[in-house]
Amino acid sequence: MILEILLQSFWAGIAAIGFAVLFNVPRRVIFSIWTLGALGGLIKFTAIQFESGIVFASFLGATVIGIVSIQMAHMRHSPPLVFSIPSVIPMVPGFFAYKMMLGLIALTSIENTDAYLQTLIETVNNGAKMTFVLIALGIGVALPMLITRKESIKKSPFNKRKKANVLS
Repeated sequence: MILEILLQSFWAGIAAIGFAVLFNVPRRVIFSIWTLGALGGLIKFTAIQFESGIVFASFLGATVIGIVSIQMAHMRHSPPLVFSIPSVIPMVPGFFAYKMMLGLIALTSIENTDAYLQTLIETVNNGAKMTFVLIALGIGVALPMLITRKESIKKSPFNKRKKANVLS
């Protein structure tokens, strides 16, 4: 179980690197993006193993990515979005979107009422999960940046600028 979570987290980091390369981020931040992608995946998959829902687990992973990306941005002198967006994209629920689309296609050809209702319920369920996971990812990434927007640069321990001496 632990090895499986670590392996999934490793591949989430690799997927984050793929999206980082796709978005043409600077080479100096690639390892940081891998770290954030793997960390977000680790949080998400661990929360799922502890029987947390996929929406809450995705929110936790995205929130950790959002918080750590602010600190990475100060250390690497790049905007936080350079770190957070490629790192969170591997958590997008493509499976639920795929199942929802298959359900919508299947609904056009079903004539049996019971089968139609069952397919409709599954399609709505997959669509709702996909929607709520996407909302959780968006809020999880954006909330830490919105909360620390004004104060983060001035009060960060990674800020290298010192206040100028008024007397000199």
